[in-house]
Amino acid sequence: MKYLMDLHTHSLASGHAYSTIREMAYMASERGLEILGITEHAPAMHGSCRELYFSNLYMVPRNMCGVNLLFGAELNILDFDGNVDISEPVLDKLDICIASLHIPCIKPGKKEDNTRAYINAMKNRHVNIIGHPDDDRYPVDYDALVYEAKRQHVLIEMNNASLNPNGARKGARELDFKILEKCVEYRQPVIVGSDAHIDVDVGNFERMDELLKEFDFPEELIINDSVDKLKAYLDRR
Repeated sequence: MKYLMDLHTHSLASGHAYSTIREMAYMASERGLEILGITEHAPAMHGSCRELYFSNLYMVPRNMCGVNLLFGAELNILDFDGNVDISEPVLDKLDICIASLHIPCIKPGKKEDNTRAYINAMKNRHVNIIGHPDDDRYPVDYDALVYEAKRQHVLIEMNNASLNPNGARKGARELDFKILEKCVEYRQPVIVGSDAHIDVDVGNFERMDELLKEFDFPEELIINDSVDKLKAYLDRR
C-alpha cells in the first residue's frame, strides 16, 4: 500500500528530537508523503515547549517542500480521568492531537486504571488519535479501548517506533497483534505513525508495515492511504 501521510513526528521543539520543521518537511517530500503532522510533545514532557509555542503555530506556513503540514501536539494524559496538559483555548488552535501515556508524566496504574485514562481522553473532542497503546508498562483492556475508539470516532495508532528493538516498549509486537485483532472485530481503523524524532525517520513505517502484512490486516482499515479517510476523523473537531 502507498502511505500518503505521517501524522506523528517531532521536531527540535520537543526537546529530545533532532531536526527542524523544514528538514522534516523535506524528508516527507523525498518519501512521497502528501501530509506531514508535526505533533510536538506537550508541556508536561520534560524539556518540551510551552503553551505559547502551540498558540503561535498560526505563523508557520502550512505547506513546505510541496507537503501539506498539520501542526498539533502529542498530549500527555495526566491522570486516570483523562485530563491532558494543554488548555482548551490553545487546543482549539491546533490541527490535530494525539493523546498518549508517557512514563515521565503519569505513573502506570492497574489495567482498569490505564484503560479508563485512555477512554476518558477520547471523550475530549480535540483528541483524534490514541498514541502507541502498545506499551506493556501500561496494561490495557484492548476490547474496551477499541470499542470506545469506534464509538468516539478516534483513531488507534500503530506506532513504528514501538517495534524498534532499542526502544522502551519491549512487548509491543505481541500487544500490536492483540490490538489488531480487536480492530478487525470492531472494524476500527488505524493510523500508522513513525513517531520520528529525526528527519530520516519521517515516513519510516518499515517495521509496522511488515507486521500489518504478517497479520493480513485489511488495507481499508488503514487511514494512511487516503486524505478523504483522514478528513472524516479530523471533522470531529
